Amino acid sequence: MLHFTWKVFSETGNIDTYLLFKELEKDHEPRTEEFSEELAEIDSPIS
Repeated sequence: MLHFTWKVFSETGNIDTYLLFKELEKDHEPRTEEFSEELAEIDSPIS
């Protein structure tokens, strides 16, 4: 979906399409807080 949205933006220059691309891109980024919690859980010894 990101690739398609970027392609549409690059061909049309439509700012709304660019904003949609940025929103989709943000949704695909891993959340550092959640990632850190997962790593801490993995690293902790089993009780």
